[in-house]
Amino acid sequence: MAPAEVVKVATTPFEGQKPGTSGLRKPVPVFKGEHYAANFVQSTLSCISDAERKAGKNTLVVGGDGRYFMQEAVQMIVRMCAANGLQKVIVGQNGIFSTPAVSCVIRKRSAAGGIILTASHNPGGPNGDFGIKYNISNGGPAPEGVTNAIFDYTKTIKEYLICPDITVDLASLGTQTFEVAGQPQPFVVEIVDSVDDYLQMCRDIFDFPTIKALLATIKIRADAMSGVMGPYVRRVLCQELGASADAAVRCDPKDDFGGHHPDPNLTYAADLVNAMKSGDYELGVAFDGDGDRNMILGRGGFFVTPSDSVAVIAANCDCIPYFRRTGGAKGFARSMPTGGALDRVAEGLGVPMFEVPTGWKFFGNLMDAGKLSICGEESFGTGSDHIREKDGFWAVISWLSIMAARKASVEEIVHAHWAKYGRNFFTRYDYENVDAAPANQMMANVEQLITGAGFIGKEFSHGEKTYKVAKADNFMYTDPIDGSVSTKQGLRIMFEDGSRVIFRLSGTGSVGATIRLYVDSYETDAVKQKLDAQVMLKPLVEIALKLSQLRELTGRDQPTVIT
Repeated sequence: MAPAEVVKVATTPFEGQKPGTSGLRKPVPVFKGEHYAANFVQSTLSCISDAERKAGKNTLVVGGDGRYFMQEAVQMIVRMCAANGLQKVIVGQNGIFSTPAVSCVIRKRSAAGGIILTASHNPGGPNGDFGIKYNISNGGPAPEGVTNAIFDYTKTIKEYLICPDITVDLASLGTQTFEVAGQPQPFVVEIVDSVDDYLQMCRDIFDFPTIKALLATIKIRADAMSGVMGPYVRRVLCQELGASADAAVRCDPKDDFGGHHPDPNLTYAADLVNAMKSGDYELGVAFDGDGDRNMILGRGGFFVTPSDSVAVIAANCDCIPYFRRTGGAKGFARSMPTGGALDRVAEGLGVPMFEVPTGWKFFGNLMDAGKLSICGEESFGTGSDHIREKDGFWAVISWLSIMAARKASVEEIVHAHWAKYGRNFFTRYDYENVDAAPANQMMANVEQLITGAGFIGKEFSHGEKTYKVAKADNFMYTDPIDGSVSTKQGLRIMFEDGSRVIFRLSGTGSVGATIRLYVDSYETDAVKQKLDAQVMLKPLVEIALKLSQLRELTGRDQPTVIT
């Protein structure tokens, strides 16, 4: 067979190809437009330095969450990797790879990086969202220096390279080799089982026999929401750990996620919530489209907030062999909007605590420097330094490990945690697909208000509750490892009693704007700790809505999602 020709395709830049906190996300019709996806992929490949390629064996890992357009995009990326001089691409079978598994494989294979095809928890299908995200050689999301370089390249691109005659059989495990014109070495595509390396990593982290013994005595329910996690649930939870086959719910990946929103929260995973209310299951878990987010529920539908989940795992990390073997926790970290429960654990255990902007990439430097072991975000992301991505499945097996070691239910574990450390009541209001102009106006108005003279010390009241402002700012973060500075990361109002109100515009949507309002308040009274979070936080929520004029400016009387 004649060598595949490298074709140079003339193109022009597209506006707005700036990666957000988790890559470039746009509606599928935009990505399917002529040259659009290829422009971004070429910009990404062109920003991998020769030194990075050499150190990573000229190898990239490629895969995604199974959403619409993924397989077509995988073929395009393989053809472009061949044309751009990469020597090897490792692809999950049928293109499927969870985001945590990509991070795992990058690290295990010492690859230069990986390209992940996902829009995470955003809807799929022909009219849904698509995304392309680049992870670097440590397995984590590209830092801002890299994403800025990619964005700059997209603004001046004139051509991209592709081998249109290369087509890969994505279903067949093993290697496929191609000769490429002008390339001194063959181009190799290795199709691997999507679960194998990740499963072996989990065996090294957790005590599988102990978890298997627990699962022989309790019933659980795991909802993959028709996303990428189905094969992982069946292989690890059911086959390896012995959960019954009917524990696996919606575990066939679908390119439109079955017409549902693959977001593991109380609104979009309502089927799981209702099933848990039956009292038949001790643990209920849900995953998002690409498997990096998770939701934890106990018997009766007892909801564990993500802020509490990471705190409980941190407080009980001695139940996980990986941390016993590595000398215990080196440090904890949370994203700025996340409730402060983890801070209480860090203080109690005498472990360093870090507060970073939203975006998992900010945890990577701390992990690589050996300063961080466990971290989390309120947006249902939890993880540790075993990889450089949030890892929904790791969080679930961590909870099973704690339940087995403590011989307690989810609710008992959380109540014991509150009794020891106090409770951080937390809620998040999401206003999705808001017109950008009023959203930006609201943020500008709030920033002007909180940074103005006389705001510090101002009192706000609702009902019988009064809060006095102690500090207010637009959060800025200086990375303690490389000194890089990230500004305008969210508007914070902190009150003297430790309560917080935070406003952010999300960077993970593909159209319009998503306004996120976060409210966090600490409580030590054992009686009040068991009250409903929405009741406890209502005064602060009303104060936040009134001072921001969110309802008046956006025309939204109610949020799309309440967490």
